[in-house]
Amino acid sequence: MTRGSWTRRIAMTAVATAAVTAMAVPVGAQAATATGTSTVTTAAPAAASAAAAAAAEDVDYATWQQDCQAVMNQALPALKQRIAATEPGEKQAIVLDIDNTTLETDFGFSYPQPANKPVLDVARYAQEHGVALFFVTARPGIISGVTDYNLKHVGYKVSGLYVRGFLDLFKDVAAYKTAQRVSIENKGYTIIANIGNSATDLSGGHAETTYKLPDYDGQLS
Repeated sequence: MTRGSWTRRIAMTAVATAAVTAMAVPVGAQAATATGTSTVTTAAPAAASAAAAAAAEDVDYATWQQDCQAVMNQALPALKQRIAATEPGEKQAIVLDIDNTTLETDFGFSYPQPANKPVLDVARYAQEHGVALFFVTARPGIISGVTDYNLKHVGYKVSGLYVRGFLDLFKDVAAYKTAQRVSIENKGYTIIANIGNSATDLSGGHAETTYKLPDYDGQLS
């Protein structure tokens, strides 16, 4: 099914409606990726065009899953190697975005929303090998409870969930997410990977490696 059909067909519940409204993020949030942080991403199109944007608008589920799998196929071997090299006393962590990263937000018709399987597979390997999973999202605090339940229900072990408070809703999203990673580091964790589908998820540093999932020029939240 396409994202366009999802938009037309899904009947939003009161909670989901509030969530979608509050999850709107400021346009044009900018931040530079810190030097020394490697990034794995999907291939960029040769040229931006109206036709490409229209194609992204109607990206189908199978294409999205294939593209996510391609990125996670690069992530898993690297993470296995990094986890195997854990130093004595080191506390490793992975930071993950939620919408269209860990959960199928724009393709899920139900609550709890399904997990994005390619990402869940990587997360399961990590959590089974002692890596803490922290979820940093632009979702508002009012839905933190249902979000936490959703993540755990589909198989993620949640070591921490960071949602936006009221004042955070007026801040630059990239700066907000960077601040949460700093907070995780201040708890003694080494963030070995940061996984998201938007530049605001990944910019600002404070992660050894970043993995960029497709958002099709912003068509996915």
